[in-house]
Amino acid sequence: MSLLKIKPLMVCIFAVFLVSCSAPSVEHYKNSSPEFNFKEFFSGELKAYGVVQDFKGELTRKLVVDMNASWNGSQGVIEEDFVYDDGETQRRVWKVTLNDDNTLTGTAADVTGVAKGKSMGSVFHWNYNVELPYDGSTLNVNFDDWMYLVTQSRLINRTSIVKFGVEVGEVTLVIEKI
Repeated sequence: MSLLKIKPLMVCIFAVFLVSCSAPSVEHYKNSSPEFNFKEFFSGELKAYGVVQDFKGELTRKLVVDMNASWNGSQGVIEEDFVYDDGETQRRVWKVTLNDDNTLTGTAADVTGVAKGKSMGSVFHWNYNVELPYDGSTLNVNFDDWMYLVTQSRLINRTSIVKFGVEVGEVTLVIEKI
């Protein structure tokens, strides 16, 4: 096969790869319902049940999270207490700011930098870097976090855990208002 025939083939393969790898934007969900109001959903007591899967999709852990969220205007605090099936516990306290344009920023002790997110329709998406405890040390990974409001009191949260651009795990949670 000549070089001239290979080049267009490679361009087509690369284009298909790029299209298949592109993630939807939160704007894609602008007409979905019910409307996701972050402040309204994350207020008071919540409970989450979930699983962690490795890069092959195999279950590695189960977890339960107790949450308490409070607001002072557009400033919120979300306390999360994780209990894993192996007995490990973890605590994360988010300090979040909700902006008028449905964007949100947040910080937590184990989050590197600032988490940035946006809600549109029934979906909230945010992205942030976390220092995860791993093998007696920490591992800096990216969390690509999508929340889908199912009812006004229940949402499904899917998080891709990414290292060096490769998904190394996934967390799936069902979060319910108590």
